[in-house]
Amino acid sequence: MADLKQFTLAEVAKHNTATDLWMIIDDKVYDVTKFQAEHPGGEEVLVEAAGKDATTEFVDVGHSSDAKEQMKQFVVGEIIEAERKKKKAACQPDCQRMAIIAGSALAAGIGLVLIYKALKK
Repeated sequence: MADLKQFTLAEVAKHNTATDLWMIIDDKVYDVTKFQAEHPGGEEVLVEAAGKDATTEFVDVGHSSDAKEQMKQFVVGEIIEAERKKKKAACQPDCQRMAIIAGSALAAGIGLVLIYKALKK
């Protein structure tokens, strides 16, 4: 997708109704006005995200690879470079979850080793 049209956050924010519904996911701008009736999660979810960055919500739902592929037909542009989110910030909720899971697994493993050693004595 070379040479996508560039939009500011303010420009996207103007498209915030059910009859003119744009949203941002991973710095790409999508016009999902005509997709509302087909959206498996319901129209309301899309209307709530209208004119906004919905990256976190999109990631949290865990959309399928088919859904991600289907999205491509709705791309109308991307956010201008100066207003794009840093990629690290976009993955932060997932990174935090992974860190918590890894830390919990490590703590459980250490606990089991200590119990094993204590019982072996």
